[in-house]
Amino acid sequence: MEKKTYTVSIYTENNIGLLNRISAIFQRRHINVESLSASESEIDDVFRWTLVVQVTEAQIKKIIGQIERQIEVIKAYYHTDEETIFTESALFKIKSDLLFEERQIQNIIKESHARIVTVNKQFFVLEKSGMRAEIELLHRELKPFGIMQFVRSGRIAVTKSEMPISQLLGSLTKEEEYAFS
Repeated sequence: MEKKTYTVSIYTENNIGLLNRISAIFQRRHINVESLSASESEIDDVFRWTLVVQVTEAQIKKIIGQIERQIEVIKAYYHTDEETIFTESALFKIKSDLLFEERQIQNIIKESHARIVTVNKQFFVLEKSGMRAEIELLHRELKPFGIMQFVRSGRIAVTKSEMPISQLLGSLTKEEEYAFS
């Protein structure tokens, strides 16, 4: 079977140790998690974990089943890249004098549609959101000038489905529906 990129969404309460339990499921199967982000969701007191993995369809189905059996989740599901709208973000910290002295950096910033977040006498910070390939290209273009710091987020994603999240989480019990409505 062919490996594909899947975005895994896990809705849960924010419990201590949850990250370890989620990552252990992937680790036991020798599956690399390419990115992970966690944040509050659109439902009060419910958190959403977004993970990106490259696996076969059979593997992702087994993993989702394990997550739902072994971890206290409200709902776990997966989508292919075609079924989601996603982005990543990166910050680049670079010496300020390069911004004013190197015309090439100005062109790179303009062509990449990056945004200058802050400038001071020592450095400027550049922000780029977009597809992984766009961030990697910008990183390669800026690297020869000397990047002081570089940080990158994991993927964040929403589904293309028009269905409200409450319907996606449709398997809630009556008590859970009351608690999360």
